[in-house]
Amino acid sequence: MRYVEFEKIVDAVESLCTSAAFELPDDVLNALKHTSKKESSPRAVKILNQLIENAKIAKQETIPLCQDTGLVVVFVEQGSDIHINPPKGSPDLTIIDAINTGVKAGYEKGYLRASVVAEPLNKRLNTGANTPAIIHYTIVPGDKLKITLMAKGGGCENKSRFKMFRPTADRSEIIDWVTSIVKQAGADACPPLIVGVGIGGDFESCCLLSKKALLRELGSKNGDKFYAKLEEDLLSAINATGLGPQGLGGDTTALACMIETAPCHIASLPVAVNIECHSHRHKSATI
Repeated sequence: MRYVEFEKIVDAVESLCTSAAFELPDDVLNALKHTSKKESSPRAVKILNQLIENAKIAKQETIPLCQDTGLVVVFVEQGSDIHINPPKGSPDLTIIDAINTGVKAGYEKGYLRASVVAEPLNKRLNTGANTPAIIHYTIVPGDKLKITLMAKGGGCENKSRFKMFRPTADRSEIIDWVTSIVKQAGADACPPLIVGVGIGGDFESCCLLSKKALLRELGSKNGDKFYAKLEEDLLSAINATGLGPQGLGGDTTALACMIETAPCHIASLPVAVNIECHSHRHKSATI
C-alpha cells in the first residue's frame, strides 16, 4: 500500500488549474499552426494566427487564454494500492475535498474568474471559489494517482447535445446529425472546435464518453478501424460546412473529431456530442 498526503493532491490540482488557464497544450497549438498553413481563406488564416499569438501572450504574461476560465472537470484514476492520508485533525476529508481545495486555491492564485453557482434555478448565487468541481472517479490497478483536469467554458458546453437514435440508424445518419449540431453551434462555440463524440452506453454514460473523447491527443485515432474512419469522415463533413474560425468562413471549422464507444442495449443507439472551443484547456498530473 502506498500513502499519498492530502496536501500533495491539493498542490497538484492548484498547479493544474493555473497551467491549464495560461498554457494551451502543445497538440492544440500545433494543430492551429498546421491548419493555418492549409487554410484557403485569408480571413481564416488571419484569425488562426491571432489565436496562436493569443496563446503565446497568455503563456508569456501568465494571463488567461480566455475570460471564461471554465467549470473545472476532473477525471481521477486512483490506483487500488493507494491510500489518501487526510490532513491532521480532519480524518473525514477525502480526495474530493482535496480536489476542491486545490481548485479554490488555483483560481485564487491565478486571479481566475469564479463561474459556479451553488444551485441552478432559484437564487443562482456564485460560490466565489469556482467549486465544486465536476469529478469523475475511477479505481484502476497499481499505486499511481492520475488527475486530469479540464477547464470547460460555458459557450461551448452549452452547444453540446445528446440523441437516442433507433438501433437501425447507419453511419450516414450519425454524420448528418453531428454535423448539424456543429452548424447550430455556429460562432457561439468559438470555432475552430474540438468535437468529442460518444456512441453507446446509456443516457448518462454516453455523454461522459463524449467528454472523455476530448482528452485524447489531437491527431490520435480510435483503435477500431471502423470508428477511426468515422472520425475522419465526420471531421471532413464538419469542415465542409464552411463555418470556419470564429464562424467567419473558411476550411477550418474543427481541429479534430474524436469518438469513444461503449456497449449498449440492443434497443438503443445513444450518441452524444461534446463541443470544445479552440481554447482547449486540459492538463494532467501523476502522483
